[in-house]
Amino acid sequence: MKRRLLGLALAASSFVAGPASAACEDIRHLADSYIVCTFDPARETIRVYGVPDGSSAPLTYGAVRDILRQDREFLVFGMNGGMYHPGYSPVGLLVEYGRERHPLNRDAGEGNFFLKPNGVFFVGEGMAGVMETDAFARARPAVRFATQSGPMLVIDGRIHPRFLPDSDSLYIRNGVGILPDGRVAFAISRNAVRFHDFATLFRDVLGCRNALFLDGSISSLYAPEVRRNDRFSRMGTVIAVAGALPY
Repeated sequence: MKRRLLGLALAASSFVAGPASAACEDIRHLADSYIVCTFDPARETIRVYGVPDGSSAPLTYGAVRDILRQDREFLVFGMNGGMYHPGYSPVGLLVEYGRERHPLNRDAGEGNFFLKPNGVFFVGEGMAGVMETDAFARARPAVRFATQSGPMLVIDGRIHPRFLPDSDSLYIRNGVGILPDGRVAFAISRNAVRFHDFATLFRDVLGCRNALFLDGSISSLYAPEVRRNDRFSRMGTVIAVAGALPY
């Protein structure tokens, strides 16, 4: 396990050319293939964007690039960042630039979001985290950006109790976890996988004690380093890594 994590760190470092550079690699796990991209929140700008107020149009990676360009920034990396209602409003918590645009959702319901425990991915000053929803509600950490989704994949080192190793529910899936050194790991499967296998990627290969499922049916990725630009994706929330354009 330690050798695997060291190998991941060395492989990732070979991709990093400086701030705002994605460190992406292909990882094989249980006969499936995943793209995993890692970022250091102490060095890189990680944000969450929702559909603008008053709009019912979806977000695209092109739309996020347009938003960033207004501040002389560019899109380094993007991934769909949570579940949404018709009209693209978020199902759960959305915090953008410190403003709570939609409250934490602790209701019961149907579907993956409500497969408790669900959780929150958040970004603060120089750090990022993933927490189970009730723990987040108790701690109320100071966050600049946050998105709520579900279910949790890994909770304090344990696989979600509802996941079955022999499940026949197979989808392309994407999620986010926190590496032991505090970096953020975003992963998306290249093929349809079950929840349990996806969760063990985060726990057993990446060493994440906490990881969160982001979605399945609309899983998408913007990562030029691995030639991925899912430009036709329509999303309610996007997690983006931004870089500064030269003057």
